[in-house]
Amino acid sequence: MSNQNPSPKPATKKHIARLERERRQANLLRWIVFGAIALVAGVIGYGYLDLNYLQLRKPVAEVNGEIITIKQWQERVQVQRLILLSQYKQAAFQQNFGIDTSQQQQSILLTLQQPVLLGQQALDVLVEETLIRQQAKKLGITVSEEELDQTIQAAYGFFPNGTETPEATATAFAFPTLSSQQLTLYPSTATPTEFLTPTPTQTSVPNPAVTSTATATPAPATPTFVPLPATATSTPYTLDGFNNTYATAVAEFDTDGISEATIREVYEAGLLRKKVMDAVTADTSHTEEQVWARHILLEDAQTTGIVRALLLGGRDFAETAKEFSKDTGSGMNGGDLGWFGKGQMVTEFENAAFSQKIGEIGEPIQTQFGFHIIQVLGRTDIPLDESQYAQKRQTEFTAWVEKIKSESAILIHEEWRNLVPPAPEGFGQ
Repeated sequence: MSNQNPSPKPATKKHIARLERERRQANLLRWIVFGAIALVAGVIGYGYLDLNYLQLRKPVAEVNGEIITIKQWQERVQVQRLILLSQYKQAAFQQNFGIDTSQQQQSILLTLQQPVLLGQQALDVLVEETLIRQQAKKLGITVSEEELDQTIQAAYGFFPNGTETPEATATAFAFPTLSSQQLTLYPSTATPTEFLTPTPTQTSVPNPAVTSTATATPAPATPTFVPLPATATSTPYTLDGFNNTYATAVAEFDTDGISEATIREVYEAGLLRKKVMDAVTADTSHTEEQVWARHILLEDAQTTGIVRALLLGGRDFAETAKEFSKDTGSGMNGGDLGWFGKGQMVTEFENAAFSQKIGEIGEPIQTQFGFHIIQVLGRTDIPLDESQYAQKRQTEFTAWVEKIKSESAILIHEEWRNLVPPAPEGFGQ
């Protein structure tokens, strides 16, 4: 009798249905596992994308509809840190030469230690840059890549075409001689320049306790800077040398969380600001109106009324100032304040002095110092030196920017206060 394998039993419908059910369950389980893995990967991927891309593209501010992103602002916070750190090191260096910069250093450290204050400074800078860029577009002002490259090269001391050498030349200026009316009002001298000196640093009506007397120094010459054509000076290093230096700097900036794109944006913003400022202040006068005035400072309105009555009755102004003025500095000189321009006296005093007629005994003016009786002795336009002219242009441009800012739609998203980035490890080293 031979051994033979038994024939397989035919599969029943019940058995086939069970196998199919098991197959479906296995497939379902695999899909569940794959889905869970994909979900976790998606969540992790989205979280990374949101943290490192989407969140950074959200607005921290909107200027006339133009968005300033969190990423832009956070990099500018690091730029602001570097600027303050540089200023601190410079102040500390000056301290070695006997210059007291302790207050400046303390102020810088205070800012560096307050993230919100640092973030606010960076945000203010970006908002203003955005406004200026928008205005530049309206004015048709642009910055070319070539201009930007040349500016960056110059910042690193690379001048392939040589540098321009400005030369200072002096432009003499003398205040006008006295008119017959002025000689009558102030008969003690032939010309005001023999006893008057412009006082550009005076910022308020003199305090009787600290006012200095007018000197006998003639009006100084006004230097005018005349740029000469560029001369072909030797460059300290080649283009390759500059490129290597710049690449090293870019790598250091990157370590501090600042991209090369942001570096170029900073330089471009500076160029645009200069060009727009030149356009806005193109008509700024190179002269400044100044007045020559004297005053008597008194403590109360009653005494002021009595003294003014004496002056209107013909009493000598200089002698009255010496006797009654609480401003002992100018009082000793007959109340003489010399020549001064706008912005050098408190507002009430300035408005009166620049509006009064020459020789008039003005109505009493009250300021924080007391009551003033003013007499204007002269009015003229004087040329500004380069420093004074630059300051005048800056003042006008600042006022223009503030006007543009007040007319613009600026929306600040206050959640930025929780997003100020920390200083990178080893920052600024």
